Amino acid sequence: MYSVKPLVGLIFDLTVNDTKKLALGLGLSLVYLALNPYMAFAQQQVTQTHSDAFADSCLAQKIKGMACIPKGSFIRGSEAERTCMQGEVKRLPKDKPNHRPVAKIDMPTYYMDISEVTYSAYQACVRRKKCPKRKPAYSDFSAAQQPMTGLSWYEAFTYCKAIGKHLPTEAEWEKAARGSEGEQYPWGNDEPDCDKAVIKDKSGRSCGVKKRFSYHNKGKVLPVKSRPAGRYGLYDMIGNAEEWTADWYTRDWDKCGEDCAGTHPKGPCSEQAPDKPCKRYRKKVVRGGSWYWPKECARSWTRRPHYPSNKPYHHFGFRCAASLTEAKALLKPNPN
Repeated sequence: MYSVKPLVGLIFDLTVNDTKKLALGLGLSLVYLALNPYMAFAQQQVTQTHSDAFADSCLAQKIKGMACIPKGSFIRGSEAERTCMQGEVKRLPKDKPNHRPVAKIDMPTYYMDISEVTYSAYQACVRRKKCPKRKPAYSDFSAAQQPMTGLSWYEAFTYCKAIGKHLPTEAEWEKAARGSEGEQYPWGNDEPDCDKAVIKDKSGRSCGVKKRFSYHNKGKVLPVKSRPAGRYGLYDMIGNAEEWTADWYTRDWDKCGEDCAGTHPKGPCSEQAPDKPCKRYRKKVVRGGSWYWPKECARSWTRRPHYPSNKPYHHFGFRCAASLTEAKALLKPNPN
């Protein structure tokens, strides 16, 4: 592209093979010398544009246990009324829910864990002395492939950081659940049921699966990947365990302003690390619905606020995300 070799050859032929055309050859040489910097610059710009087109794309090499979410916009929020009756949410007026206003949000390419972090994965981090000791408070919640639940937000944050990832922002979580076309769920627009998600239905909590030992009707989280994968190959984005996200909770995205709008918003106090205190904000955001609650709480836009200390105690789970920079680092050999 933009090669100067044909022009050089023409000048040579003109000057060597026909001395009568020497003047023309010299003239072309001057033109070449004058244009060469601009031609080189144009070639550099085309090369840079080509490079930039791939700088924000999914990596060629797959990352074990993660799926790539390609760059692009998605529709955040919903005009629907509040349907969930969880304690922290039902206080909101039905016609003034916390998932408005609807907005178009632009996102870079990033990666998301295909499943919730499991009990065995978290305990492995504890054994490596990278994570604080923690086990679920309920019996029958500690099988290897069940989601790790009952952690504080800080413990979930620490785990993701320890393995070179981060807790997903609300925007990362919602785009991964809904995709770029504004659909309501990871599988499309059909209402959640027990074929698609681990929720409470007419058969009971956790789709009628009883908890062993005690309080049988409370149900339990089921092993990750108990239901078919949804968009991007992600499991349990709706149901099973509700999931911590990185953002401080704001009741109103509009009042939050620029921190909650535009390109990859990170919520209030976005200029600082999410584990630092945020003035006037005391709660974090939990997403996705769970085995304990019905489909009315299992919307991709449902936002549940809770204290990062996890007090009062809930069996929340989590998954991790990775920026492209973090993803590239994950592909490098681990010296340990």
